[in-house]
Amino acid sequence: MKRRIVLLSLLLLFISSIGQAQQDFSPANRFGIVEGFWFPDVTCDLGVGWERIIFDWAQHQPTGPEDWHTLNVDDRWLKAASACNREVVALLKTTPAWATDGTPGPGVPRGLYLPYDDPGNTWGQFVSKTAAYYASRGVSRFIIWNEPDIDPETYGFEYEGDLEDYFRMVKVAYLAARSANPAARIHLAGTTYWHDVNEGRTPYIERLLDRIMQDPDAAANNYYFDVVSLHVYFRSETVYDLVQRVQRSLDEHGLQNKAIWINETNAAPTDDPNWPVDRPVYDLDLSHQASYLVQAVALALAADAERIAVYKLYDQDLPPNAESFGILSPANAQSRPAYETYHMLVGQFADVTNATMAQTETLTGVLLQHENGRQTLVAWARTEAHATVNIQLDDDKAYRTTLQGEFLIVPTQDGVYSVPLDAAHCTDVDGCFIGGEPLILTAYGPIMITEQTPDGVTPLEFAD
Repeated sequence: MKRRIVLLSLLLLFISSIGQAQQDFSPANRFGIVEGFWFPDVTCDLGVGWERIIFDWAQHQPTGPEDWHTLNVDDRWLKAASACNREVVALLKTTPAWATDGTPGPGVPRGLYLPYDDPGNTWGQFVSKTAAYYASRGVSRFIIWNEPDIDPETYGFEYEGDLEDYFRMVKVAYLAARSANPAARIHLAGTTYWHDVNEGRTPYIERLLDRIMQDPDAAANNYYFDVVSLHVYFRSETVYDLVQRVQRSLDEHGLQNKAIWINETNAAPTDDPNWPVDRPVYDLDLSHQASYLVQAVALALAADAERIAVYKLYDQDLPPNAESFGILSPANAQSRPAYETYHMLVGQFADVTNATMAQTETLTGVLLQHENGRQTLVAWARTEAHATVNIQLDDDKAYRTTLQGEFLIVPTQDGVYSVPLDAAHCTDVDGCFIGGEPLILTAYGPIMITEQTPDGVTPLEFAD
């Protein structure tokens, strides 16, 4: 009886420490959400530290440079974010018709190759005004456009210019924003990676870095950017691979000090009973979406992504059965399982200081180190076969967290916790693109893990 009381006390202490982490909604909080403003109270409860909002140029200045309409970024959204210690990151995009000789929306801004502060440089003037106006409203981070790597005539196309035009937009934006607000930070556009790779091209970001390095004034101007942005969807293991590839490219260009953010990640379900979707690829249900978020977050931390955001809180005004990424249901705005899972991740992983990955042919594990000395193991099966792990624990002070955020005392036998892991989610079309439901185990002492295979026991080696 005394042992049970001690274990219960330790569990309550552990839950209390997690609760305190969930209350720490500082701007340094690495976890974010796209467009949380639709439900500010729900977003505040989620506990994220930042939010991405589109600052639409065409809506700010619909008819000419003298316009300045800010209702498309409602001040109430910014105040709600500030009240919850949530940083707003602006996505600048959409060229108004008057400001381009191309197609309104994706067109290259008129006067782009004039000096950044020339009145005829429509883009420079807009960025300068935006940076100055929103500085007092707590907005100092600006993402320059969205997915410029998508070709015309392809779904999602947003930018008509070539890579040289986009480089010029980044350069002008950096000079204009920093002139108006020295605290401004410039983020490169989120890119998809796959649009280039599937066409046999070098990824856009790598070609852009090459172009930046050719500019004679780049070094004197911080290379015109502060953060690389990534969009990663559906295949959880690509989170680690893509962050690492970008980091290698930054290193090769001597830009080791630049941060990498994942601005968008998620796996939109097709098999939601309240919102079925007919999609020829990536068939998955609500539980798979929740598992994806755990795996994506763990791998992002292991790959040293500075910040991570889920796309998105809520899909507004979708036509029936359209693809929905929201962690709130488009049917009724109620929480999907992924909402509860992300809420758990934001709270439990808020104080992670280091993360390392280990992988076998059938198993992935990520070991997280926390500020207070505890460790968390996240592990899942990679293939269509079940996996079994044996976890050697220092003592009984270990706890398992469900994807819904419940805490369970881990039963051990002679200090070993043996766990069967469900098989990965695999389809004939896409292979095994989301691992099986992950184990999340936290302990205050050392964690050693081995995989039980038909050939024996294989230790997992976690190394930086």
